[in-house]
Amino acid sequence: MAAPFTASEIEAGRQLFAGDWHFLWATATVESLPKMAGLEIAFAGRSNVGKSSLINALTGRNALARTSHTPGRTQELIFFEKDAALRLVDMPGHGYAQAAKDKIRAWNALIDAYLKGRANLARVYVLADARHGLKETARPMLDLLGTAAVSHQIVLTKADALKKSELAARIAATEAEIARRPAAFPDVLATSARDGSGIPELRAAIARLVKERR
Repeated sequence: MAAPFTASEIEAGRQLFAGDWHFLWATATVESLPKMAGLEIAFAGRSNVGKSSLINALTGRNALARTSHTPGRTQELIFFEKDAALRLVDMPGHGYAQAAKDKIRAWNALIDAYLKGRANLARVYVLADARHGLKETARPMLDLLGTAAVSHQIVLTKADALKKSELAARIAATEAEIARRPAAFPDVLATSARDGSGIPELRAAIARLVKERR
């Protein structure tokens, strides 16, 4: 288990995400990826799990990442940055069965190529709805991350929808579920973009990671 975040790490996380975050790039093909610079942190998860809302909460920008109630809206790798030191990447949502099969294959090929070929990718945060935990549709993504040996960590979203005891049980169950995955970070984080809970801790986790990778 990782050490608890200190007050200085919470502040470092706040500073890391303060300032003018902006859209940088969007691509549906690996050939059009932006040139690697600094570190990249990516966010993955099933459609409508709240990736865009979480990115907006982290950066304090209400409309940096486009949110939608329509599953499968994010169809590209979308890059955001404040400066060249750190970029955030919103990945296409997986598990949206109603998308056309050729589109799903294209998304999967793009994600596979990105994960295996991006040397500056520091970690992928895999989002799961706290009300449901990891669903079967998350398994292929977790397997892919494991095969590619990409560091990843589970982040539970919409944590405000659960009682404190229910959330603690969900975190424990999720940590037990990923314990046998070597590339998975053992600690599970719980967040809510709606009430802001867990956002300072996720910022601090990213700040700690950035510091370790420098």
